[in-house]
Amino acid sequence: IPQDDDEAARLYRRAAEQGHALGQYNYGQFHEQGRGVRQDDREAARFYGLVAERGYAKGQYNLATLFVSGKGVPQDYAEAVRFYRLAAEQGLAAAQNNLATPCISGMGVPRDIGEAARYFHL
Repeated sequence: IPQDDDEAARLYRRAAEQGHALGQYNYGQFHEQGRGVRQDDREAARFYGLVAERGYAKGQYNLATLFVSGKGVPQDYAEAVRFYRLAAEQGLAAAQNNLATPCISGMGVPRDIGEAARYFHL
């Protein structure tokens, strides 16, 4: 089957509109990457936010990354740390690593080397 980003985006949008978490996450990714839809970080953040609030770790991670960069949302290190922490607590290794860095630098959270070490060793 040939890859068809336009059709995939249409199907993900349909699933997202029906409240399907994986559809919302994937539709967010398509918006972030500009696959099958116009690239739009705000829409990506909106769809990541929907699944992040429902506890989906990858959505929490991607939303946190947008908060760090300020793409699609106002740059907010405290919000980034909040969502990285939620994803890290579910065992998402990338979130654990990205959460350790602000703990070392004090960006968005009080500086805490012990907490950083804990996240590096999870």
